[in-house]
Amino acid sequence: MSRISVRGFAVASATAVTAVGSVVGVASGSTAQNNDAEAAAADLTLLADIPAGQQAQVQTTSLTQQAETQAIAADTTAKKDAEEAARKAAAESAVAKKEAAEQAAQEAKERAEAEEAASRSATRDASDFTPQSSYSIGEIQSMAQSMVASDQYQCFSNIVDHESSWNYQAVNASSGAYGLFQALPGSKMSSAGSDWQTNPATQIKWGLSYMNDRYGSPCDAWSFWQANNWY
Repeated sequence: MSRISVRGFAVASATAVTAVGSVVGVASGSTAQNNDAEAAAADLTLLADIPAGQQAQVQTTSLTQQAETQAIAADTTAKKDAEEAARKAAAESAVAKKEAAEQAAQEAKERAEAEEAASRSATRDASDFTPQSSYSIGEIQSMAQSMVASDQYQCFSNIVDHESSWNYQAVNASSGAYGLFQALPGSKMSSAGSDWQTNPATQIKWGLSYMNDRYGSPCDAWSFWQANNWY
């Protein structure tokens, strides 16, 4: 039954009740019964104005909207939680990668230092070589390679190349500088051995000690040589 038909039925019923009440009231001479009839008709009219089906529909729509709102809020919260968890995981991953890289770098440094120490400890001394009556450039260079740390040898070699071209008996005609390193005077090499004039191993020992003591290393000595053309 539609709202219009219900209202129509209610109005018709109220009219009928009012009419009956009026007749009865006139016949009996009672105004109270007439008033009761009119109140009943008014109540029926008010009830007719409230469509039950529409109220149910409004309530259902309201509940649906509330559920949708709650679902949206829950979805938003879930997304925020997921984003926060992702940011936290990314930050933890970045920290872990940084720590791993730092550890790898430290381990590489320690390995390099260990290799350098091993290289230095493996170097030979001048006394390890049996003196000869003469030496070729190749033999002298081989001596130097076994006495100088591998990471310093090229710098060491560069200096000898420029000073004497690996001639352990080279003499500077004007100054008297002598040997592989053109020591001046040459006799200062006696601190490494009395055979400094004839033994390139003794000269190498002295030259390496001189570079380390004065400059810190052969490569530091070579850097100075490049800037000044002497060392």
